[in-house]
Amino acid sequence: MTTALISHADCLNHQTPAGHPERSGRMATLMRIFEGLTMDGLVRLEAPLCDDEAILRAHPRAYIDRLEKCRPDSGYVSLDPDTHMSPGSMAAARRAAGANVLAVDLVLSREVDNAFCAVRPPGHHAEAERAMGFCLLSNVFIGAMHALERHGLDRVGILDFDVHHGNGTSALAWADERVFFASSHEMPLFPGTGHATETGAHGQIVNVPLASRSGSAEFRSAWHDHILPALDQHKPQCVFISAGFDAHSRDPLATLNLSESDFAWATDAICDIADTHCSGRVVSTLEGGYDLQALAACVEAHLNSLCGRAPGNRR
Repeated sequence: MTTALISHADCLNHQTPAGHPERSGRMATLMRIFEGLTMDGLVRLEAPLCDDEAILRAHPRAYIDRLEKCRPDSGYVSLDPDTHMSPGSMAAARRAAGANVLAVDLVLSREVDNAFCAVRPPGHHAEAERAMGFCLLSNVFIGAMHALERHGLDRVGILDFDVHHGNGTSALAWADERVFFASSHEMPLFPGTGHATETGAHGQIVNVPLASRSGSAEFRSAWHDHILPALDQHKPQCVFISAGFDAHSRDPLATLNLSESDFAWATDAICDIADTHCSGRVVSTLEGGYDLQALAACVEAHLNSLCGRAPGNRR
């Protein structure tokens, strides 16, 4: 079986102002890396445009219409001081969400073992009716709801190791007992949410804040002692990863001190639980990561872990 690598050139066309960390160079760097990858079982696919039916499971019609109306004919429109739209932004956002929908279809049909969606703009800060933190649509949550509503699953898990708390995903999952959400993140840091006391309406949300300058030991303890046991208890039928790599020591937006080996460890640990409960069904999606050298190294390590789950390649 295989790992699907899903992306699209439209993700290059979401342009942000000069100096913005969430820039098209992130995707250009990854696309160059992907050209040289020779991992066994890696299948490359283009992300489709996500239709409104799937987006409406996370965002109301008025919000979709507002984003479409905000799209400029040239230049930029600022939705907030951090979040911007250019003429190509909505196509990129629909590709990012559509990659998740396609990944769910492939993984649940067993056409592939797992999938990585190399897309932008990211999604885990997008709330139901608010774009923020570089994010327009809640990509991973849209994929999770597609698994629940279209494929009829009863339980999914969303794991977020981005350095910033996935406030949008948390808010969308808050009242839905089918959706387990867990996050490790630096605190204090944007967006200011993700306290350990934020546990969801059904106790299905787990937040483990990490102090500034925390490193591998603290990160692995957070996952081993808190997040992974809770995921195991939820018994997910499909697992989603919000794969942000901005907790890397080189990243300019935070102060955690992780390396690519920590992200590979987390990926392996998440996949082990997916092996136990859902035959390894994992859909991973790029979130943050703003140092290009670190981003490339982390994505390659993450993909190596995902590809290593295929029969015959297991570690």
